[in-house]
Amino acid sequence: MNTPTIGVLALQGDVREHLKALADAGAQARPVRRAEELAAIDGLVIPGGESTTMSKLAVVFGMLEPLRAFVRAGKPVYGTCAGMIMVADKLLDARDDQETFGGIDMIVRRNAFGRQNESFEAAIDVAGIPGGPVEGVFIRAPWVESVGGEVEVLATYDGHTVAVRQGNVLATSFHPELTGDHRVHALFVDMVRHTV
Repeated sequence: MNTPTIGVLALQGDVREHLKALADAGAQARPVRRAEELAAIDGLVIPGGESTTMSKLAVVFGMLEPLRAFVRAGKPVYGTCAGMIMVADKLLDARDDQETFGGIDMIVRRNAFGRQNESFEAAIDVAGIPGGPVEGVFIRAPWVESVGGEVEVLATYDGHTVAVRQGNVLATSFHPELTGDHRVHALFVDMVRHTV
């Protein structure tokens, strides 16, 4: 399949930017707001935003269990920033009632790189992405504290893990959708092509 259909979870966050990046990377991209829309997509992006709000909205809109089932079924999923938090199996510095979709055997620390006014950009070398470093935009970004044995660390910054992959689930602490460089999205589109 040359043009996979990839959804962007549109409960909250930078949905529009992901839709454009996915389209530029060769996918048919569409927003996903309801559980029944998951059946029509080959992969899913969980955008940045605010993970506590996203968790609550997933419960309110009846999306929590369908999204967990989507991940468990082996469908490709890519989480950026808050999306990385949502695909983590365990969290640090989160509210006790915060839910995640799971998918990667890792412990993620929320807001690890600091508050909004400590946001920054950095060149990040990501394994599997040719052509030199990608520009990473870090906004109240998490980092990965530890990973299980099946998790591949794809990138680090300042000694902290900022990009990982386990099977069909990819996650980055940073926002590649906020730059003009869509190589991370192209990597994900390629992951989706190999599963359909």
